[in-house]
Amino acid sequence: MIPNDGKNHLRVHPKFLHSNATSHKWAFGAIAELLDNAVDEIQNGATFVIVDKISNPRNGSPALLIQDNGGGMDPACLRRCMSFGFSEKSKSMIGKYGNGFKTSTMRLGADAIVFCCCMRGRMLTQSVGLLSYTFLMLTGHADIVIPMVDYEFDPSTGVLKTILFPDEEHFYMNLSTLLQWSPYATEAELLKQFDDIGHHGTKVIVFNLWSNDDGDMELDFESDKEDIEITGALHFHKSALTQDHIANRFRHSLRAYLSILYLRTAKNFRIILRGQVVEHHNIADDLKYIEYILYKPQAGGNMEVFVVTTIGFLKEAPKVDIHGFSIYHKNRLILPFWRVVQSNNGIGRGVVGVLEANFVEPTHDKQDFEWTSLFQKLKIRLREMTVEYWDLHCGLIGYRHKSRRSVPSPGTLRPVVVNHNSPTNYIQGAPMPSSSVVVNTLHATNFPNSLFMPEVEMHSPQGLSFGHDHTGSQSVQRPVVTALHIPNVWNAATMSPTAPCTPGHSSGSSQTGSQWESYSRRKQPSHVEASGSMKRRATACLSNHDHEETVGSSDEALLIMQQNEKLRALCIEYEKTEEELQLKVQWLKNELQEVNLKYERLLTAMK
Repeated sequence: MIPNDGKNHLRVHPKFLHSNATSHKWAFGAIAELLDNAVDEIQNGATFVIVDKISNPRNGSPALLIQDNGGGMDPACLRRCMSFGFSEKSKSMIGKYGNGFKTSTMRLGADAIVFCCCMRGRMLTQSVGLLSYTFLMLTGHADIVIPMVDYEFDPSTGVLKTILFPDEEHFYMNLSTLLQWSPYATEAELLKQFDDIGHHGTKVIVFNLWSNDDGDMELDFESDKEDIEITGALHFHKSALTQDHIANRFRHSLRAYLSILYLRTAKNFRIILRGQVVEHHNIADDLKYIEYILYKPQAGGNMEVFVVTTIGFLKEAPKVDIHGFSIYHKNRLILPFWRVVQSNNGIGRGVVGVLEANFVEPTHDKQDFEWTSLFQKLKIRLREMTVEYWDLHCGLIGYRHKSRRSVPSPGTLRPVVVNHNSPTNYIQGAPMPSSSVVVNTLHATNFPNSLFMPEVEMHSPQGLSFGHDHTGSQSVQRPVVTALHIPNVWNAATMSPTAPCTPGHSSGSSQTGSQWESYSRRKQPSHVEASGSMKRRATACLSNHDHEETVGSSDEALLIMQQNEKLRALCIEYEKTEEELQLKVQWLKNELQEVNLKYERLLTAMK
């Protein structure tokens, strides 16, 4: 098409609205997209967003209302919003493609009308725009036409006056289209919608909502008067505990989904769903035996990236068949309870993790990530975390450890076990049950919440253990690994455990199960911290023990020496990691101080 100005313009057929909306496979994902716009307005003073059902005054059918009290949009901004590909959001905001409003509204219903109030300086404007698939298709338009009208408040007269853009003829033609195809038949009804917006804010009404394949309305407003559900999405599980868990409820309950949609919420911002505030739900609060694992992806560039993953068992484990990682991006949930381990033998059951991955990019519908090599590496690492955590701690929820290959994998540290009551003292390469490890948590007052240093104690048959490194008059806890005596745990003939691991108990120890919560031993030494005293004390312990005990065979002595060498190598890695993390702690403290100063300056400016 070549208009009068001689410039080429792209023609977009109305059918593109429907095909473009199919990027949202899930109705709740489309609603979340509209909420993201409201959350991005927090920096402009937004304190709430309302999600509710209203009735279409033209025919009484249900419509979806989403309204916030953010900065609103002036006439020019609204036109960019309802066009394609325009975005004025910064990198720190959730949306950036300039396509979310169109895809989300057209995914939920055939038509959407937008009301905006905006205060720029001393000028108050009110704008109305209609994005109507019904209008475009029934009138046979070959291009997407969006009728809009604008008003300006005249402080001298106290009344609204029309903004004739580009001229009076276009204004009344757009107004006529709005009154014919919107839920409001008169201009007075149209302007009345601004009454509850105030001087700034945005109201979006999606009407002519879509139905599912069975002919029922996709959004269910009737089953729960304080919630919005997806019709037919409720699946029944054998266990009522599993069915009622938020990991399943969010799939059919909007209230459950919105409660976990954001990792952090502003103190003065509320999501109000059908008249009731949505209570924020932190998935990490549902976990027990928690570990915090530091992951450093090779994201490229000069900026070093650190990701802290919170991992643990669900408090209901093993009674619930739920596992997976909830991955956020810039505070927004992208993948909820994403399963990275597919196993039929129960591995990973009940293991749940939470992390914020800002180094990978989400897809346009914000329901998945772009499958780049960086994201695939993240998936592999999360799978390793799950399996490692399960191998170490599955005994805490009543599972037995299964035997593995007799040859230990490179870089894997296994504790030394001396069992004088067993015909064979050592089983080379056999994984130790979780009950063989006794864990104390290091005082973390000098470290950020996302990092910690574990202290590990393993007791020898004589009760010899080391848990403290005394320097001068100050006692400093250090990670120390010694030997542990567990009678009748392993059967040398069958290479399998003969007694189940029980939560919170270890042979020959009075430590309680709560001590497990901070234990973080990993194949990758960079994910834990230790000190140089570990190498010295572990070596001394093994040397004293070898001096006192008589080794039954040369193979047995060789195994002890091999384990000792592994401990030494691991301690060297721990020393390097400790230095790196201390630098990271100092860097984070400096960053936090700068943010606090900036926050104080903003508060002063607002006052």
